Amino acid sequence: MSPRTRGDRPGPLARATGLPPPAERGATIIPDKVVARIAAQAARTAQSRRAAPPPDRSRTAAPSADAAVRTGSVRLHLAMDLPYPTDIPHICERIQRDVAEQVTRLTGLEVGEVILTVRRLVTAAGGNRGRVR
Repeated sequence: MSPRTRGDRPGPLARATGLPPPAERGATIIPDKVVARIAAQAARTAQSRRAAPPPDRSRTAAPSADAAVRTGSVRLHLAMDLPYPTDIPHICERIQRDVAEQVTRLTGLEVGEVILTVRRLVTAAGGNRGRVR
């Protein structure tokens, strides 16, 4: 018989109710919609850190997300506005990495792929001066 580690011991609630240890109780299933909401919030946070929108935020839509969860992994699709000018490939890569890390940390799911669609590029309010002659 092998010695039990601290994680193998049932907690006070399990001892009181006669529940089996957590590993034997079953799996936690997180619906796609919940993972998508977590990803959208993570995208908002990443966008504010990596690519802050221009001061006139009324023209910037919040990031959206879709998620497809399959057997412990998730595939994410994000759509967001980015400020112009910016280094689009670099910013997109960092946002994808930030969102993947946050979703993994909060859900325990492995993020297999993050697809990021840039809906539009947003300039500052004073950027629309017209043509220069």
